[in-house]
Amino acid sequence: MRSRLRSCDACVARARAVLGDAGVAATYNAAMLDIALKEWQAVCTALVTGRQCILLRKGGIHEVEGKFELETSKFLLFPTYLHQNIDWIKSADRALADPKSAEPETIQIPGYATVEHIWQVHSREQMDRLDAAHIYLPPLIDMRFNYKPHNPLYLMLLRAYRFPNAPTVTNTPAYAGCRSWVPLESPIDIASATPAINDDEFHLARDRVAAVF
Repeated sequence: MRSRLRSCDACVARARAVLGDAGVAATYNAAMLDIALKEWQAVCTALVTGRQCILLRKGGIHEVEGKFELETSKFLLFPTYLHQNIDWIKSADRALADPKSAEPETIQIPGYATVEHIWQVHSREQMDRLDAAHIYLPPLIDMRFNYKPHNPLYLMLLRAYRFPNAPTVTNTPAYAGCRSWVPLESPIDIASATPAINDDEFHLARDRVAAVF
């Protein structure tokens, strides 16, 4: 153990010599995440398995110099179960769901995602053209349009990454309730995560979505 600690200390010392204290801290922080987006478990699984790379959102998105931005562009995926409606998931994709009658005491974090682009969805027809790109059935899409109808609906293009061994967090009361974002009590190291799909597959998916907008 002591030899491993000395080796680790030596690595940090070499990194500090090259990057400086600020560079070491930035490198460390870049590999850690402590903010998570709550989303249906089936959707989280669809993202980290490459089945889909889009999410629909209302709120929390701002326009800056003609470009839509989310306050947090990189986040962990926090699966939720209680309000997951299997009937609103395509029959071919229902195997992605893990039905539960209550939120579990512990949550496995399957991966994280980065926001690559955001578009405003202006019509139902745009979503119809993207039917193959997601697991949603029409009632779920209609619900997203009809919820707070005066607020615009946005589509986020995500690059998802999957953990080889999903870290587990205790599902504390602080994470409960109808809230989209939860700050975790302890950050999670994301360095081991790998892309859900390769670069070529992602670029193809991105181009198909972009063609609709």
